Amino acid sequence: MKSFRTETENILKPEVEKDILELGQKIHEYKTGELPKDKFKALRLARGVYGQRQLGVQMIRIKLPYGKLLYNQLTRIADVSDKYSNGNIHLTTRQDVQIHYVSLDKTPELWEELEQDEITLREACGNTVRNITASVYAGIDPKEPFDVSPYAEALYQYLLRNPVNQDMGRKIKIAFSSSEEDSAYAFLNDLGFIPKIVNDKKGFKLLIGGGLGVKPFLAKTAKTFILAEDIFAYTIAVLRVFDRYGERQKRNKARLKYLIDEIGVDQLLRLVKEELLVVEKERIKIEEVSETSLRSVRVAPITNVEDIDNYLAWFKSNIYHQKQEEFYAIQLKVTNGNISSKVARKLAKVVNYFSNGELRVSINQGLIIKYVRKDSLPYLYEELKKLGLINLGFDSTADITACPGTDTCNLGIANSTGLAKELETFIEKNHSELVFNKDIKIKISGCFNACGQHSIANIGFHGSTIKKDGKLVPAVQLLLGGGVLGNGAGIISEKVIKLPTKRAIKAVDIILKDYEGNGNQLLFNEYYNSKGNHYFYDILKVLANEAIQENDYLDWGDTRKFKMSIGVGECAGVTIDLAQTIQYEIDERIELAKETLVLKRFSDSVYHSYNIFVHSAKLLLLNDGTKYNSQHSVINEANEIIIRENIQLRKSFKELVLDIKTELPQKQFAEQYFTDALQVYRIIKELINTTSNVMEEEGLLV
Repeated sequence: MKSFRTETENILKPEVEKDILELGQKIHEYKTGELPKDKFKALRLARGVYGQRQLGVQMIRIKLPYGKLLYNQLTRIADVSDKYSNGNIHLTTRQDVQIHYVSLDKTPELWEELEQDEITLREACGNTVRNITASVYAGIDPKEPFDVSPYAEALYQYLLRNPVNQDMGRKIKIAFSSSEEDSAYAFLNDLGFIPKIVNDKKGFKLLIGGGLGVKPFLAKTAKTFILAEDIFAYTIAVLRVFDRYGERQKRNKARLKYLIDEIGVDQLLRLVKEELLVVEKERIKIEEVSETSLRSVRVAPITNVEDIDNYLAWFKSNIYHQKQEEFYAIQLKVTNGNISSKVARKLAKVVNYFSNGELRVSINQGLIIKYVRKDSLPYLYEELKKLGLINLGFDSTADITACPGTDTCNLGIANSTGLAKELETFIEKNHSELVFNKDIKIKISGCFNACGQHSIANIGFHGSTIKKDGKLVPAVQLLLGGGVLGNGAGIISEKVIKLPTKRAIKAVDIILKDYEGNGNQLLFNEYYNSKGNHYFYDILKVLANEAIQENDYLDWGDTRKFKMSIGVGECAGVTIDLAQTIQYEIDERIELAKETLVLKRFSDSVYHSYNIFVHSAKLLLLNDGTKYNSQHSVINEANEIIIRENIQLRKSFKELVLDIKTELPQKQFAEQYFTDALQVYRIIKELINTTSNVMEEEGLLV
């Protein structure tokens, strides 16, 4: 596998070099038939390479921990988008960046170029811990007890390439909010952290088991307070429990929220407590933003603003006064999260010259520029105006969140981006006062999976269909009343009515006019609750009852009649259990366990050995025809077969495997655990081969 790096570029870290070379090698093995399709799919997803709706091209997801984006990184991403894609950069609701329409063969080269500025694809998709998000205002929020950014960064670094995080039943999402206002939606994540100070000690309220999707769950409080330095241990303990007990066969049930729903939060916490006895207790060194670096922030040239009224409106709706008294943050409203590479490069220069050189991607698909001096704002207003980046209403009713929908996603049913764009324009023109309203949030998803966060919107939509006279009409399900309550609490929006998608804007207009006339100064959700769900159904059913017109058969932005076209989604990763793929996994884990033993990374080696046990047991169950739905059941069922076959081990198979729950990950145990795992694997392979030979001799195998 060749390296794509030129002599003038930076030397990559060894682990990064290995990742990129491995991806290139696996692409080659997949194309030559040496690597099973499902194994390759899992590997590329865990490297941020995601199949999109259009055949033959990939979506590349770039992992930006807590949305942090330095000016040089933005420039690098813009260059890569031009070279390998169509020059568009897409900002996501998990503070990632996506590039679409990339050739699979070019992904290693693309990744290597990104890594020149320390930008990774690793674990951006697949059955991994996804990008760790945080409040976009972390570090500058006047209400925050302390800056959570360094903790999000440290946890991100700790989990990157961690063996616990490579082959889970499904993805895990983690978020840090900056204060009790919970602007990062900690209550919707598998693990959510809300900062607290108790007895002068920094720590977090820990939430577990939140999630959106088809069936949204609000997170439950696991701990009202844990010390800040214990976030590593708690996170790893939860991941180990999820990895062992989580669903492995039914993909739609393979999230942490369903495990908690099945066994209860108390039982889950009991299992977590057991894991805490043996997981490594990490300590973190936190580096705050230095006052020295802030003093170096330049003041822009004095500028007279001509359209002063619009400048004042922009200041009101898009400028955030930081807790650092002399600094402000500029909030950029980016429609559908799409920004061109040309604009991005120019924006990077502005950020470099007149701030601390850092942007943050927001969960509403926008950007903020931190640490701008007040005297620089007029100049930056004029510069941003040239780039088309002074749209009013950041995080307002007119700032609509929308996933890509049918633009690129395999699962998209309706064109969420087209509706979002038209609806933003409509609100700005017909309800212009709402560009200053931070209470009403509108969110749109292309399907029910909620990537556009419709489940917690005050006004939400997800893509659907209506059948009329044997023909499909593109439709949206309208939901109302969701939102954030604070301190880890929230409300899931309620379904109201399904409408042809071309009537969605009219529905919003009816709702907003009714609110303006009957809201009586209430917040939107107070108004919704005072009226009740049926009230809104009644005022909107006239739209549903109208006869279908020709225009209703056209989705937003389309000139051809709607045709249902849904592929197989990849956001959930894959379930892999074929013998060839399991064998491939075992071979890989053996090499990794050896390697990490030599490097004295004993905790990593132990977890690789644990996977040798589990995958060997899967081979045994596959051969026996025994079904299972979790690693826990794999261990139990394999233990019964080994007893039945009278196989003699140092102790029972189950005891050997679960030593991981009782033994500290030190040198002696790591070596013994690896030895036991290899022995079990070889015994199981011999048993399978013997069984196959007997069956062949008796004519039971063809």
